Amino acid sequence: MTSENQAEAPDATIDALMDTMDIEKILEILPHRYPFLMVDRVLCLTAGEKIVALKNVSINEPFFQGHFPGKPVMPGVLILEGMVQSGALLLSQSLAKERYMSVCFSGIDQVRFRRPVTPGDTMLFTVELMRRRRRFVKMAAFATVGQTRVAEAKLMAVIGGEK
Repeated sequence: MTSENQAEAPDATIDALMDTMDIEKILEILPHRYPFLMVDRVLCLTAGEKIVALKNVSINEPFFQGHFPGKPVMPGVLILEGMVQSGALLLSQSLAKERYMSVCFSGIDQVRFRRPVTPGDTMLFTVELMRRRRRFVKMAAFATVGQTRVAEAKLMAVIGGEK
């Protein structure tokens, strides 16, 4: 993030604002591993507000063998999984100083798939915290390739498990 962007968010502190998160840090936070890890890098994270994460879609992904031979298309459920994993990363950083650390996704609403994602695409997952009431969280999630929105959903989660 540039210093101009930081000036636009005067309430953000150094602890709450991160420029990037590499794969090593992601692997420390998420329990997912190959072939089910759907986030390659976090480009921008403002704790308690928003995350932008990246997934490079490669023909080497194992699901392309069967989905579909001769016309590879990333399964929608895996695009949705990328949005959920991005939301988990956002919540993990947002809850870092609280006594609750575990997150269980409890619902997904208003899912729309708008365009196929194919090998060679770079997909961005943007997840924004919409509402938090005690242990219940609602987030808006979007997946884009270039300037085109390829999927969107509302994600619900329950925060639990004390440290």
